[in-house]
Amino acid sequence: MPTRNDREKRQSIIDACLRMNALGINQGTSGNISLRHGDGMLITPTSTPYEAMKPEQIVYMHLDGNHDPALRPSSEWRFHRDILKARPEVQAIVHAHPPYSTMLAIMGMEIPPVHYMVAVAGGDTIRCAPYATFGTQELSEHAVRALEGRLACLLEHHGMIAIGPSLAKAMWLAVEVETLARQYHGCLQIGTPPLLSKEEIEKVRLRMAGYGHAEE
Repeated sequence: MPTRNDREKRQSIIDACLRMNALGINQGTSGNISLRHGDGMLITPTSTPYEAMKPEQIVYMHLDGNHDPALRPSSEWRFHRDILKARPEVQAIVHAHPPYSTMLAIMGMEIPPVHYMVAVAGGDTIRCAPYATFGTQELSEHAVRALEGRLACLLEHHGMIAIGPSLAKAMWLAVEVETLARQYHGCLQIGTPPLLSKEEIEKVRLRMAGYGHAEE
């Protein structure tokens, strides 16, 4: 029987899905969200409208991929599982198809240090992982590699991933990455933007430790 904490976590995933679409960083059911839970994870079901999603439809999956066969997890469960396995400090993963992030990803472009807020994603760039078919192990491996030393990445011809120590923090970062993508896209309409140095971004990263959505 689900505990109160279990149900609250499931509802928080649904609330975050609805918020993604309300914020304009996702469309339809293309995004997916997971939370570390016990020895496994809770993840959104596949092809389920967020407005109709119920807590009991959120899938609990062990990190070996096993789950209740009556439930259908997101087709992207592999990269959610593999990120959680590779990054024990990560508690939440947000995947979405934000317009500007996806435009850059279609072009295979990373986000360079055009603004100091790039530092909140963990480094001096937000990398773009090479393309692989959605839901595949190949895509998962590309994503895990692009996230090494980072908290966000783009996925070529696909979208974006943001990770964090809480769902609130991962959601906040997803919005920041889309904002940076929009700013970079705008700069490219004018010309080639000047970039901040690697040293400056590292200085900012250290000064901004803990910056962002405050933990409860």
